[in-house]
Amino acid sequence: MILSSVLLMLAGLAFFLFGMNTMSGSLEKMAGGKLETTLKQVTSKPLMGFLLGAGITIAMQSSSAMTVMLVGLVNSGIMDFTQTIAAILGSNVGTTFTAWILSLMGVEGDGFSLIMLLSPDYLSPIAAFIGIVVFMLAKKSKHKHLGTILLGFAILMYGMEFMGNSVDAIKNMSGFERFIDFMRNPFVALIVSTLFTGVIQSSAATVGIVQTLTLTGLINYEMAIPLVLGANIGTCVTALLSSIGTNKNAKRVVVVHLYVNTVGSVITMILMTVLSPFIRGALLTVVTPFAVSIIHTVFNVSISIIMGLTYKFLVKVVMWIVPDKKDDKEKTVFLDERLLLTPGLAIDQCKTLANEMAEYSRQAIEKAIYSIDNYSDGLYEEIEELETLTDRYEDKLGTFLVRLSAKNLNSKESHIIGRMLHTIGDLERIGDHAENIATVAQELYEKKIEFSPKAKEEIKVITEALVEIVEITTKSFIHDNMEEASFVEPLEQVIDALRSQIQSRHIMRVQKGECTVELGFILSDLLNNYERVSDHCSNIAVYTVQLQSKKLDAHKYLRDIKTGDNEEFVSRFAEYENKYVLKGEA
Repeated sequence: MILSSVLLMLAGLAFFLFGMNTMSGSLEKMAGGKLETTLKQVTSKPLMGFLLGAGITIAMQSSSAMTVMLVGLVNSGIMDFTQTIAAILGSNVGTTFTAWILSLMGVEGDGFSLIMLLSPDYLSPIAAFIGIVVFMLAKKSKHKHLGTILLGFAILMYGMEFMGNSVDAIKNMSGFERFIDFMRNPFVALIVSTLFTGVIQSSAATVGIVQTLTLTGLINYEMAIPLVLGANIGTCVTALLSSIGTNKNAKRVVVVHLYVNTVGSVITMILMTVLSPFIRGALLTVVTPFAVSIIHTVFNVSISIIMGLTYKFLVKVVMWIVPDKKDDKEKTVFLDERLLLTPGLAIDQCKTLANEMAEYSRQAIEKAIYSIDNYSDGLYEEIEELETLTDRYEDKLGTFLVRLSAKNLNSKESHIIGRMLHTIGDLERIGDHAENIATVAQELYEKKIEFSPKAKEEIKVITEALVEIVEITTKSFIHDNMEEASFVEPLEQVIDALRSQIQSRHIMRVQKGECTVELGFILSDLLNNYERVSDHCSNIAVYTVQLQSKKLDAHKYLRDIKTGDNEEFVSRFAEYENKYVLKGEA
């Protein structure tokens, strides 16, 4: 009987943790990164950050998961550690929600009431039934995730019920009362609770167990208070583990979490020890599950108010514990590994970095074009650095996107990843062509030769067209502007025609003796790079135009607009053809 009760207690704990993990995971999938994105946007306002931190923790049933999320956001450079303080304080308050639901265990009455409906005995089967119905009937993945969240909640509640059912037998176990006597020392209770919570990595589970043990009638306030405080300290272990290998700002997030919970617990233990002679009778009073909820809530709300009022001091302490160093070169983190756990946020951050890459490739092309008439070694080095940077972005982003594509994604997310993978390849190639153009400029400078006046005029025309196509492509990609992206292909066709015309004119000038063969090779090299840049711009624009399409098919799109009766394409082509005209004769 005793063995079965112990096993029932362990099974209850397992169900509780599994239900919590199921709820958290399904909520992340259903939100698709919107929780993190919203958190990033509102944390500039402390009150909103506090409320959202509490709300997300209530929904996820885990302050640890919330803190790990913040560590990932800060480590990726998406947020500053000071923005996370309000969210962490809100998370501590939000984690008390589970205790209040569990405090309704065993609520009875003569008739039916709303309070009884909220008790686990009633709420669990209702949540389980609705959850399985939604999961089985839903066609959309978001609705299925909602069903899974409800099922996870029901499993969590049943876990607590199992633990509650094992109490009667466990309290009659030989040695149980000796264990309780051992735990009556407040400092022992604090240490045991901290270690236990650190192992299972769930303060809600620890507080739930404390609430279950109160049903034995052997737990008093002197024991319950340090057990709850230990749960708050122990929950920091998850965040501590997640901070391994992160930058100093991410470590500061963990220090904030640890400082708030540890300092609050120390202050409470000191007050309890000092006041113990005066409130001894109250401390020895037996507690109920409801009283444990009050202890948990009063502690977290009070410490949040204190830390909020001493915000500047808190920041100074954290900065002192994890200081800036004069010779510290902060490691650049492109994409934090933790983002792979939240595909929606990972995609959002990848798009941000892809936008940065597009801007760097644009700068590289514009600097390369400028270097043709204004070459300097310093400018050439700047272009090389930009090209190296686009290579690095392509390598890091590409590797991360491939790993991300292996996750459980919906069709829209897969489409976005596919588009980015194609695009960053073209952006990297644009960076390569920028370096090639700069090499052409270097050759002209070092050989002290220049194109003829007529060739310069012609190059100026195609250069202006190239600058415009790069500008349109970059802006349309960054802002996901499908209409603006549709302007790229007709301009690309005009650039192709200009290239052919300029080469033909050059051949005629060579025949007349007005230009040299050597300059002809250099001009051909320059024009080839111009044309390749416009081709890559065309590819990027096609992927942007197909944002709403279910499948990326660049060849079909280009074939349709070139062979079909697309009036908009014809009109835009004529506009660019009239805008970029080669004057005079060869």
